This record gives sequence, structure tokens and C-alpha cells, in this order.
Amino acid sequence: MKTIQDLRTTFPRPGRVEWLGLRPARRVTPLYVSEVEAHPLVGLIGDHGKVAPGRLTALSGELEATLKPSNPSVPGGPGKRQVTLIQAEHLPVIAALAGLDEVTPELLRRNIVVSGMSLLALKDARFQIGEVVLEGTGECHPCSRMEENLGEGGYNAVRGHGGLTARVVVGGVIRQGDAVTALAAELAEQG
Repeated sequence: MKTIQDLRTTFPRPGRVEWLGLRPARRVTPLYVSEVEAHPLVGLIGDHGKVAPGRLTALSGELEATLKPSNPSVPGGPGKRQVTLIQAEHLPVIAALAGLDEVTPELLRRNIVVSGMSLLALKDARFQIGEVVLEGTGECHPCSRMEENLGEGGYNAVRGHGGLTARVVVGGVIRQGDAVTALAAELAEQG
């Protein structure tokens, strides 16, 4: 008989990245991209104008002048909300609850739309998307922008369906169509 821990780490199949989006600036509609670079210190490169941090040169110890570091005051900077994910299967549910024919990923302002896997099951766990390892840090609760984007009651339409926040553990590139797989606990601890 499986333990609760066994049940929590067993998935019927991998998920799949259906959509990727970056917000070039605060309060700007996310733009679709086919791939994005994830960096452990800043999250997704290009989201809220974030860039890879400068590198120390081996001889001088100085930062390279051509690269500027991320602005740590930008939401989603170093910490728990570097990446936001939402489940594709929840989009029609949110639309129905908001009384709309359709809800698009841009309206919900998340970075990654995943299908075929329960994102909530990845809370407090490490998972891999393409070559990137993420750690689920919590539920992604709706913000007041949902009232603007979905109409009156939009905030409550998204409650319980807002997805997951995550931090980047191992950087790399995430592409549309990449598999999303939970990592075994012993592998996650090594990362």
C-alpha cells in the first residue's frame, strides 16, 4: 500500500507547456514568446525588464559594464514569485465563473500555462520544465487586476484557480511544448 507521500509524488503522466508569456514592464499585457531563459537569480529574463546579472571578470573582480543587474524591487525578483504558472484546464472554468466565453493567458498575467498535470500538486516540490528546474513556492492568488481584466467579480472567479508561484533552482531555456515532470524527492534535495 502506498503512503500519502508516495501518492503525493506519483503522477499519471508529464504535463506540457502550452503557452509562455513575458511582461516587458509593470502593468503591461504579457506578450507570447515561444521560449524564455530562466535564471536562478532573477527568474525569467525579459519579464518586467529583468536581465541576467553581470558577471565578475576573473582577473579584476569588476562587474562587466555591458550587463546590468536585475532591479530587486521589481515584483517577482529574487524570491518566491520568480515564475508564475497556471493550469490550462482551469482557463475554461475561470471563464465560466466570470461569465465570459473565453479567458486567455494574457488576461490572467501568468508566465507559463501548463496542461495535463495538477500544478497544485507541485507546491513545495521541485519539478523540471525542459532543462530548467523550478521549485513550487505557493499558490498564485489573484490580484485586483482580475477585476479590470475579467470584469466585476473577476477576482473571485480566479480564486482557487490562480496557479502556482515558483523559483528557479537550475536555469536554462523553457520552450513551448516542453514536458513538465515532478522530480523525485531524493533528486530534488540534490539540486
